[in-house]
Amino acid sequence: MIKYLYIVKTQIIKSLTYEFNVYGNILMQTIIMITSAYFWKALYRNQSVVAGVDEQSMLTYIIISSALSVVMFTNVERRIEQSVIKGTVATDMMKPVNLFGVYLAEDIGSIIALIFQNMIPILLIGGIFIKIPKMADIRDLPLFIFSVLISFLINWLIAALFGMLSFTAVNIDALIQVKKHLLRLLSGSIIPIWFFPEIVANVLRALPFVYIYQLPISIYIGKGDRLEQIAQMKIQFLWLIVLFALFFAAQHRITRKVLVQGG
Repeated sequence: MIKYLYIVKTQIIKSLTYEFNVYGNILMQTIIMITSAYFWKALYRNQSVVAGVDEQSMLTYIIISSALSVVMFTNVERRIEQSVIKGTVATDMMKPVNLFGVYLAEDIGSIIALIFQNMIPILLIGGIFIKIPKMADIRDLPLFIFSVLISFLINWLIAALFGMLSFTAVNIDALIQVKKHLLRLLSGSIIPIWFFPEIVANVLRALPFVYIYQLPISIYIGKGDRLEQIAQMKIQFLWLIVLFALFFAAQHRITRKVLVQGG
């Protein structure tokens, strides 16, 4: 554990050195957030409530979604791809640390740095130019935090499983970008699935993506009662177990393949 904590610390220090990337990310997220806010204001112009959510709650949804995009940062796909391309994956796997544990520690370190570099400024900008994103019921804060933690793990496991395509494909850069934007769409980050047609919404509820963004934000804005939220969190946790099982199975298969064939 000490080794991984050291990796987290090193990654925090490394992330804090790239100031230009910080300003660029803040600018991009601010543009997306404010543009989305004006879109929803226009949608709600002649209506007070849509799909059981009022305008103020929807604006809060947009701000929290922008803030959560920081927590959902993953670089594991590119780290796997780089190791495979450089041919260092075999030697990396023989080191006295779990390779994917290293990737997870690096992503956690980056996220801790991004919370101070990006998330706090995004929340401040959203509070000034859109509205103060107050939580509907502060008593739901533990549920929200727990749901966000599970969301991060689900998102990271999906990214890690996707990154394992590097062992069968020469280059997955384009696929990573497609996956990133598709996941944001299917997870309710851009448009909540309760605005989708019922058939499409039901299909998305059966997939793990909606439990990355929409569930924790729904808890934050108070959509649905507590029993409904807890029921959805049970499904979220079930998806976490399923993805962990798939991840460990894929990791075991790839590790055996690499160590036998030499990468």
